[in-house]
Amino acid sequence: MNGLIGIAAIVAMLLLAGAFVGLVDRKRTSFGWLAIGALLVLLNDALLTNVYGLLPGAWPDADWNWQGKALALTASLVIAGQAAFGWRRVGLTLSQAKESGRSAVPVSLLYLGFFVAIGLAFDNGSPTTEDIAFQATMPGLEEELFYRGLLLYAFDRAFAGRWRWIGVEWGWSAVFSSALFGLAHAFGYGADGFAFDPITMALTAVPAFLAVWLRLRTGSLLLPILLHNFGNTIGLLI
Repeated sequence: MNGLIGIAAIVAMLLLAGAFVGLVDRKRTSFGWLAIGALLVLLNDALLTNVYGLLPGAWPDADWNWQGKALALTASLVIAGQAAFGWRRVGLTLSQAKESGRSAVPVSLLYLGFFVAIGLAFDNGSPTTEDIAFQATMPGLEEELFYRGLLLYAFDRAFAGRWRWIGVEWGWSAVFSSALFGLAHAFGYGADGFAFDPITMALTAVPAFLAVWLRLRTGSLLLPILLHNFGNTIGLLI
């Protein structure tokens, strides 16, 4: 029940913020696509939690949520393959946009440096083989496809307004998808009510914007996935 209340609050914030943007810029807003984005968030959360514990765990001895991640990743792949989305349109391609490599290098290095600094600042103890295997694969694959792929695309359709900054065309999709990514890690509901951790929000939202830039500049999820998994793994190794 706590998980349901938490995700319901996040979706409510999304819809309220989206409605505000829509009222300000009605001609370039699709409330239908905003609703699709909200449904995607609900579906993703349900699968990540194994339908809030209703599905039996396939790996009861595992320390990490392999099953939930696998379910969410599979659903995202299926949805990405539908005509309304399309694998290439959500970034599922190895092809990189022309002349994007040179500009992507400094942003990638900034991303890497951010996580190296975090890894040096925090003691992660002695990681197990499962710790490394999970962090080197599942977070980047599942979260980048969902947040920088499906959600970014859905919100691109919901909010057509654009502004050019540091070499790419930004839209409200970047703000909403990055904010939701941060809230997924920093916001929740428990015995003491709603809780929000601003430090966790910053540590997730900042690299999320870097990943969005890379996704928009290169047209691909390849770099965001690789860098995300590096970021999650490097702290375990240094």
